[in-house]
Formats: sequence, C-alpha cells, structure tokens
Amino acid sequence: MGVLRFVVFLIVASGLYSQTAIFPLREIRAGQRGIGKTVFSGNTIAEFQVEILGVLENVGPKQSVILARLSGGPLEKTGVMQGMSGSPVYINGRLVGAVALAFNFAKEPIAGIRPIEEMLAVGAEPASKPAPENRSSRAALSRPEVPLAPVAASLESASSSLIEIATPVSFSGFTSATLEHFAPQLKKLGLEPRQGVSSGSPQSPKLGNPAQLRPGDMISVDLLSGDYSIGAEGTVTHVDGKRVYAFGHRFMSVGNTELPFARAQVLTLLPNLASSFKISSPLEWMGTITEDRSTSIYGELGRKADTVPLAITLKDGRRSPLSYHMQMVQDRVLSPFIIQMAVYSALDATERTLGLGSYSIRGAVEFQRGVQPLRLDNTYSGDFNVPAQASLGVASPLSYVMGAGFDALKIKDVNLVIEASERKRALQIDQLTASRKEVHPGDPLELTVTFTGENGVEMQKNVRYTVPIGAPAGTLNFTVADGNYSNLLDYQQLASSVPKSPTQLVSFLNNLRANTNAYVRVWRTDPAFQVQGSDLPDPPPSVGLILSRAQAAQGYVYPRGSKIDELEIQTGDVVVNGSKNVQVEVKE
Repeated sequence: MGVLRFVVFLIVASGLYSQTAIFPLREIRAGQRGIGKTVFSGNTIAEFQVEILGVLENVGPKQSVILARLSGGPLEKTGVMQGMSGSPVYINGRLVGAVALAFNFAKEPIAGIRPIEEMLAVGAEPASKPAPENRSSRAALSRPEVPLAPVAASLESASSSLIEIATPVSFSGFTSATLEHFAPQLKKLGLEPRQGVSSGSPQSPKLGNPAQLRPGDMISVDLLSGDYSIGAEGTVTHVDGKRVYAFGHRFMSVGNTELPFARAQVLTLLPNLASSFKISSPLEWMGTITEDRSTSIYGELGRKADTVPLAITLKDGRRSPLSYHMQMVQDRVLSPFIIQMAVYSALDATERTLGLGSYSIRGAVEFQRGVQPLRLDNTYSGDFNVPAQASLGVASPLSYVMGAGFDALKIKDVNLVIEASERKRALQIDQLTASRKEVHPGDPLELTVTFTGENGVEMQKNVRYTVPIGAPAGTLNFTVADGNYSNLLDYQQLASSVPKSPTQLVSFLNNLRANTNAYVRVWRTDPAFQVQGSDLPDPPPSVGLILSRAQAAQGYVYPRGSKIDELEIQTGDVVVNGSKNVQVEVKE
C-alpha cells in the first residue's frame, strides 16, 4: 500500500513540476521587481525589466490589474508598444501575468499587467465540483493593501485612462483607400489597421512544430490569408501542453471561435508619439484560437481551423482576368465583413485604373450541409463611391443569412466574378404613361415607361396589362420602380416573420428582384396584410380590424396596399433607379 502511494506521489509531483509556477495576485507588493519577455527583432525573445507599482482593484467586473513600470531594450524610446500585448512577466521565475494595458501619450513605459489567474480561467474545463468559496474569500481578505502614493506620482505625465493595448492588424495586398474606409469600424473593435509590408501567409501554409512556440513569441491571428491577408499581432503569454494563452485582453470579443494563428517575426519597431508598434510578418502555422474573451485569447496547438476558400476574379475587357485566391475564417460576423473589405479593395484598384464606370458582380456562396447556394447577382454604377455600394451589396445578404442563427449555414466556399466597364450603365425612370385614363374589366391597357441615361439618352419600354374580369370599380394604381424599391415590402415581410428553415431564408433572398430591371406594381388602396409570410389582400372589414390590432400588439403583420399583379421590364445589364406612379379609373 505504501509503494502505491509513493508511485502516485511521484506522478503528481512530476506533473506539477512540469507546469509553470504561478505568482498569485495576493502576493503582489509595490516595489517588487521582475522580468518580462517579448520579441523586439526577428524571432529572438528578449528580456525587459519590470518594477511593480501597485494593484488597481475592480478595473473591470471582478478584475484587477497590476501596475508596473517597464524598462530595458528599446522601451525607453518606444514606450509600451502595440504588439506587446501578452508579453509574460515573471517574478523569481514565477509567472505573474501579461502586459495588456497602457496609457495613451504616456511619457514613461507604464503598463497594466493582466493577472495570470484571470487568463487561465479562459479555456478552463468545468470542474467536477464547484470551487470552495471560503478559500477565495480568505485570500481576498488576507491580501495586503497596496500603497497608492508611488503609483500616483508615477502617473503625473500620463493620461488618466488605462486602456487595453490596441491590437495592430496588418493588411497586405489591400489598397490604402480600403484601410481608410474601414478604419473607423476596425478601431471600434479595438484594432489598429496597418499597411502590411509582406505578402502575408501562403494560401496553404505548412504547419510548424508547435513544440517550438514559447512564452514571449510573437503570433499572428490570421483572419485572411493568400493574395490578400489580414493578420492581428500579439504575444504568447503561457503554453501548457497544447494549450496556449495570449494577448492578455480580448481580440474582438467573439467568444467561441476558430481563428488560425501563425508564429511571427518582428521586422522592425516604429516609435510613435501616440502609440509605438511592432511591424511583423507571419511564418509557419501553429494552431487555432478557439476562445476570445475579455482577459485573454486561448487556443490549441496543432489544431487546424475550419477556413473558407474565397475567390475573386476581375475582368475589364482589356487584359487577362485578375484572380485572387484566399482562405478566410469561418465566422458569422467576421466572414461577411472580410468579404466586404476584399471586394472593396478589388473594386477600388480597378476604379483607379478605369476611372468612373460600372461593375457587374456574379457569384454564389456555397454552404456545407446541402442548402442551396446564395446567389449574388447585381450591377452597380455611379459617379463616386461605387466600390462602397457594391461591396456592401455583396456583404449584406450574406450577413443576414449568417446572422439568422442556423447551424446548417456554414460556408463551404465563395466565388465572385466582377466585370468592370468604363461606361456608366445607369438609367433613371423619368415618366410612366397609360394609354387610357378609364378602362372596363377585360380591357387591355398599354403602359409606357421612359428612361433617361447619360448624355440625354432616352429609352422607352412598353408593357401590356389586361384588367381582370370582375375587377371592382375604383382607382387602379400602377407604380413602376427599381428593384431596390420594389424589394422594400419583401424586406419588411422578412423582418416581420421568423424564417422557419435555412432553405426558406436563402430562397427568399435568391428571389429578390435584380436592380437591372424595372417592375410595374398593380395595386389598389384597399388594405392588405402579410400573415406569417403569406399575402392576405383586401380581407373583410372584421378580419382587417383583428389583424390591425394584432399588428399593434405583436408586430407580426402589417397593412399595405393590396397588390394585384406585378410586371417585369427588362432593360439589359443597366442599373435602374427611381419610381413613378399613374392612376387609371375602372368603370363598371
């Protein structure tokens, strides 16, 4: 029995010995000194000096931050840099936490250190039994008070706001206008867009040796790789077997996720008055980030991420087609946003070559589980900002589909073909005329739509409508409009009801009207309703009253004009804008 206990003791002891020793927050004192690890050049991990100034309690929900002054290496010149997020800090060989916060415009390299206990809570497996509350309560009560006078004195020259160190994000292959256009949205996410200095990760990168990843190494969390690349840089804090912890703060707070990451090398440091940063480029892949939380990002070494092939082909009729091939992350929020940026950049580059013109986008989003593809088929034309309109037009339906919450709507691949033209292919609806002002049931009616284009060009299209037999006397309305206007009621229908299946949702979006046609809606002013996605035109007064009350109470029905018919007018691959209306009286 004694031998068995001794063997168990050896197993437990060897397991504890292999793990990094932790320096608990309750033992932190002002004046303690330690070292930090990060990469300043290439992939060599360098040490810097750390002096503890104190502890800031409750800076977040049950979160504390260790305040410290950093020194050594280039820090006297650069201060706390973007890209240092996650740099591990040790006291007497025990891990304290990660450099994670800083003061904007500070004259000294003063940083906030995220305690390692808070980081290790990310990715932790649920315990078989809840942790005893008394132990943590005693620890909190026994923690000594930290003198704040030295802290206050050291912060005289710094901003009063201790914030998370912004995550530098490198964009390679993108136009500068793309970074300028999307910078406000990226900065709201805590990301600092930078123009990349390399071609980014290869499209099918080789998996490196996870055993070579060490605390203090730089990593790049890759949102997009290939001909275009987007990578967010930070530092590894702790490696425990296959588990890896980094950054010491959130990346984008997406929770559970699958983001591939690669080991990175630092090319140079760029001192900056506002915030210095590292310029780095990714190397070999190491694994996948699986959790993105407020105190850390957490991942698994050697795990392959579920990424999506993205292909964009550009044709302009003057040269060989340009093809871009990439792999992007599989994420309900990020995937549409990444596609929007990639399309914007491709169109922006073409626009600067061709000048003002038009873009026709054809393509599809394939899904993994047998759901029909989402078709993307529209034309965009204008005098300015056309890339913004077109890229948003591609991303919006995909964003709506991905945000519906169906697990079956996981993207398999995305293929887009963009045709660019030097001509502005656009028509404005100028007039709508009817051949008669009065008709009887069964009478034919000629409608003429006049379009105007560039340089005063006019085009007329005729369409015939026969008044139905038995049509009641009264006013009959004919409204000709572009596809976007005509789709408005259908969008309202979709917003007022919950899609029952991914097939229903994708089918609805695929059946929306194209913006290259005009549509004549025939309708009366009698009330009509949408009930759970189905038309209910001109109901009896008693039913209409009930539905109106239901609308006010629950919001799942809405009244509108009673639609009788719709006629399509094809204009070719030309963008149609505007609307006109004409009325005809039906006589008995």
